[in-house]
Amino acid sequence: MRAIFLLAVSLIVYSCNCDSKLILKSPNEETFSEITIDEGSFSFNLIFEGDSLIKKINPELKVNEELLLKNASIVEVENSETNESWNTVNGKNKTVRNHFNRYNLKLKNEAGKTFDLEMKVYDKGFAYRFVFPEKVDLVTEKTQIDFTDDFTFWTYNGEHHNIGPEKLSTYKNDRVKNPVVFKTGNNNYFAIHEAAIFEHAPFELIKSKNNGLLLQQECSSSSAIKTSWRAFILGNRPGDLVESNLLVNLNEPCKIEDTSWIKPGKSMWDWRVWGYKAADGFEYGLNTISHIRFIDFAAENNIQYLLIDADWYGPEFSDDSDPTSARKGVNIEECMAYAKKKDVGVILYLNDVGAKKFGLERVLKQFSDWGAAGVKYGFMRGTPKEKVLNTRRIVELCAKYKLTVNFHDGPIAPSGDRRTWPNLITKEFCHAQADAKRSYWPETIVTSPFVNMIAGPLDMTNGWFALNTAYTSQDRPKVFAEIPGTVAAEVAKQIVIYSGCSVLPDAPEEYLKKDDLFDCIRQMPAQFDSFKILDGEIGEFITVARQAGNNWFVGSLTNRESRELTIKFDFLEEGKKYLATYYEDAAGTHFEANKESYQVRKDIEVGNNSIVNVKLAPGGGHSIFLKAIN
Repeated sequence: MRAIFLLAVSLIVYSCNCDSKLILKSPNEETFSEITIDEGSFSFNLIFEGDSLIKKINPELKVNEELLLKNASIVEVENSETNESWNTVNGKNKTVRNHFNRYNLKLKNEAGKTFDLEMKVYDKGFAYRFVFPEKVDLVTEKTQIDFTDDFTFWTYNGEHHNIGPEKLSTYKNDRVKNPVVFKTGNNNYFAIHEAAIFEHAPFELIKSKNNGLLLQQECSSSSAIKTSWRAFILGNRPGDLVESNLLVNLNEPCKIEDTSWIKPGKSMWDWRVWGYKAADGFEYGLNTISHIRFIDFAAENNIQYLLIDADWYGPEFSDDSDPTSARKGVNIEECMAYAKKKDVGVILYLNDVGAKKFGLERVLKQFSDWGAAGVKYGFMRGTPKEKVLNTRRIVELCAKYKLTVNFHDGPIAPSGDRRTWPNLITKEFCHAQADAKRSYWPETIVTSPFVNMIAGPLDMTNGWFALNTAYTSQDRPKVFAEIPGTVAAEVAKQIVIYSGCSVLPDAPEEYLKKDDLFDCIRQMPAQFDSFKILDGEIGEFITVARQAGNNWFVGSLTNRESRELTIKFDFLEEGKKYLATYYEDAAGTHFEANKESYQVRKDIEVGNNSIVNVKLAPGGGHSIFLKAIN
């Protein structure tokens, strides 16, 4: 239902240049923003459940160097409420609710130019964007964001451990990367990120006066301009921000008519296994016989894919390496035929060099003709805007040829765009384990879910089972350093980290050596039905529960500290009984010294009223498989 809100008042009040306020409220009226026009200056704030989060958002817009908001007035306000649900293709949850109040403000400046400010207020979210109905050459935004206090924050940090906890007052860098998460003095949390990054370079956040941030973005287009959404995700605990569907709700509905071919899942991976010597004398390498062995293991263990990584068509950065033909020893046609027979999909690596040299569409068509299920795209080069536009082109062409896509190596941030193009299944928007020729430490796996995963699904390549061996370059040349962690934690990471493609990095034989532990991963579905963060603190610990049909999986992780956690099973259906299997660190397990020690306890009956205490070793983890029995 649509209604005109305060139209007559806004026409009268704002035409006289008086000091005025317009209040925009969420459906439950606990989140609201006050828009103020004061002596020609335009600004708004953000208040969540009585907690004043942002003192002032003061946008400055220039169109071709002309100040657009100076002495601007509101000539019309249109208000509507949306309350709908939609089904995801590869989301954290099967169904997403989209409930918000929308306010469209038509603005007019002193030169007579009109444009729109579109704002959406959710119970736990707020977003705005500018819309220019007529063609303009260049829009420059510089928006000052002033906070009500010097809040603690954490921020994304590329292929490194995230930054934080920090204060803007003592932060040494000038720039803050998206997403950034703040904790307020009232122990509420909010994150700033961007939704629907399709047309323009992502906005930048720069440390500014009074411990604030300056949001900067340039938008240029050959047609009318819509900026991306400036999104503020709100919550009472850090887990609320991760569970939020604000970003996907701010994106357009799915543009792929038939999505039946888009299938999330788990994947084997050849890259890190090169050089591994199995007990039967077999040595893995970049060859078809190794790929066949991976496919057999995948088919027998509920794993949906094999990822064939770089160099399969020649050195990935060489201009002479043609992705439409395989190198010696790799028979793609044979591999694809065998995989199809075993009902396993094959994902092929593609470097930006090969895509541009030999023609992106030509390459993707060849992958499709071979029968590939997806693409892992690596090392995209270009300006931020070029990368945004190229990302969109790759995703759309992959959809045309029924290929999923996983972006690596400094990708454009996820921005909820998987709603519009659900074949975009994951990104390495994080420090993936052992990538960049170094390992991440336990504190990263309890920080990344609360920061990076707010943006979208992550490819962290977790699931290492051979942790005690210090590999040298002669053993496994693509394993550059020991992995700090426990094998029980590697299983729990499969539950905690949401990804449309969970890539397993170890050799099949290492998983079979610990078959009782690997059975937890084996029983995980290709896609979970839900995602709930039961408890957690950024950088300290996390517990996640995920539904799989009638069954559930619960995963817990800790930083370098040992920890005992209390888990309530009140998320289970009342009256149902479950048999619980615990996959856990053993006594003496440690992320540096005793990594592979674990224990499995089975057939423990639990229900909705059950409470369990679990122990995690330093850098350790804990998983629970709950199988419904009635």
